[in-house]
Amino acid sequence: MKVILKAKVKGVGNPGDVKEVADGYARNFLFPKGLAEIADASSLKKLEQQKKSADKREERELAASQSLKEKIEGIKLTYAVKAGEGGRLFGSVTSKDIADELARRGIKVDRRKIILAEPIRQLGSYQLEIRLHPQVTACLNLEVEKN
Repeated sequence: MKVILKAKVKGVGNPGDVKEVADGYARNFLFPKGLAEIADASSLKKLEQQKKSADKREERELAASQSLKEKIEGIKLTYAVKAGEGGRLFGSVTSKDIADELARRGIKVDRRKIILAEPIRQLGSYQLEIRLHPQVTACLNLEVEKN
């Protein structure tokens, strides 16, 4: 029996896959748990439309990420903090601080997308990566200076 999977099924496939499975497996396991549906003409057409809309949505997200990348790379972020002798900061500059500063400038970025190996604890210039999309990574110039 041909079925369209609605969820990931171990050993069978991923959501959206059209698979041939045993009749009993489909009737007794997949259908009652809502993991699959029969692959008839209408459900195949519906699946095709869902894939097209997902592709369009992916293209829009990629274009939005590209434009956001251009905005981010066009600015230099300066962060003024209190520092002691030797340029050591009292506290640190974290990804949340950087995301908040970008938000004040009108650029909304999730703090988890800002790649910091560890919080910044020294004065100086830094190049940070921001993963906006799996295919788009922006570089942000950050200057940490004494207040």
